Amino acid sequence: MATAPQQSTVARWHALVEGRNLAGLDDVIADGAVFHSPVVHTPQEGKAITIFYLTAAFHVLLDQGFRYVREVVGPRDAVLEFVAEIDGIHVNGVDMIHWNADGKIDDFKVMVRPMKAINLLFRLMGEKLQQLKSAQG
Repeated sequence: MATAPQQSTVARWHALVEGRNLAGLDDVIADGAVFHSPVVHTPQEGKAITIFYLTAAFHVLLDQGFRYVREVVGPRDAVLEFVAEIDGIHVNGVDMIHWNADGKIDDFKVMVRPMKAINLLFRLMGEKLQQLKSAQG
């Protein structure tokens, strides 16, 4: 049986994605969160950098037919499989999410396939991260 934090964390994540609610990321990401990118070899540590990467991902993926197609949810973890289509390239991946006792996401790992999709996302995410960084000043 699901626990309340589990249900609310996964439900809150889905609501953020469906509503493209970037402002809501601050409420669902824990202070010491760690983000694991499919193309950056070191974990990105901290709430701000995790939100930074997720913001870029929202911009790159969410208007490209992004949708979750399967999920496996446990007491403090979820694996959400997603698909999208960008420039004719099928993107398939998983978001592996862990949350703390307060229901805030403290670890977010993204894995993507096939190689064409990884290369495309590497380029697009790099461009979007640079744009966001420039906009921050």
